[in-house]
Amino acid sequence: MAQDSYWGSFEEISKYNVSLNYAERLWLAWYTYMQNDVLATGIMSFVMHEVVYFGRSLPWIIIDAIPYFRKYKIQQQKIPTAWEQWQCAFLVLFSHFTVELPQIWLFHPMCQYFGLSTGVPFPSVYKMAIQIAIFFVMEDTWHYWTHRAMHWGPLYKNIHKIHHQYSAPFGLAAEYASPIEVMVLGLGTVGSPILYCAITGDLHILTMYLWIVFRLFQAIDAHSGYEFPWSLHHFLPFWAGAEHHDVHHERFIGNYASSFRWWDFFLDTEAGPEAAKKRREKKLAAMRKTQ
Repeated sequence: MAQDSYWGSFEEISKYNVSLNYAERLWLAWYTYMQNDVLATGIMSFVMHEVVYFGRSLPWIIIDAIPYFRKYKIQQQKIPTAWEQWQCAFLVLFSHFTVELPQIWLFHPMCQYFGLSTGVPFPSVYKMAIQIAIFFVMEDTWHYWTHRAMHWGPLYKNIHKIHHQYSAPFGLAAEYASPIEVMVLGLGTVGSPILYCAITGDLHILTMYLWIVFRLFQAIDAHSGYEFPWSLHHFLPFWAGAEHHDVHHERFIGNYASSFRWWDFFLDTEAGPEAAKKRREKKLAAMRKTQ
């Protein structure tokens, strides 16, 4: 039963749910204390998004202010100023409260409609890992095609151009975009798990939260503007990363995918000097064969 405080609910639940682990009891206590699942999910979703987004952006803000890291900066002559960082943060916050927050309140009813579980116990780590890997592939596919479409003349001019205000991106700019773009590209992040759940009927909202956390990390890191010897794509060659996306912002074309490189590779939309060199070599090889 709900108590006067959250921790009161937690203590009461702990007495009668000894089979649940600590995290599961915290989770159940929150929904029990709130007595309103829509409000409980809405608050948790919005706070989680803000904490992760700005929390992950903060290290990149600090790195931008430390000269030592300049050698890892991809576009070394373009360091964001403090004013640009503050301006971007304000506009992103404004977008979060005016565009994303109203949609978040519909999140729990949507979860219920498609059968997402919000109860306890939680699914296994293995199951969540497999599902999140699937969501990465699904979202990357959606992102590639919609992002590529955004570079079509009228869509670029009226929608996507805002995101390209910074030719040298930085972490905070990951969600610096028009409301329409936020909704269209965001559909890949939210819609992929929803579609998966509609087909399989097997998805917990915690898995979706973890997926969104990983997706935010990926998006912010891709916009960081830094390439390190330990960057993930050095170990996973098909991973995109900052080097891949930074070229897109610098040249305004190509490298449309979010997480992986395979769509750009197979559809010949890779950008950058190396990609241009490969195209020239391929063209010369084709010309020799015809001679």
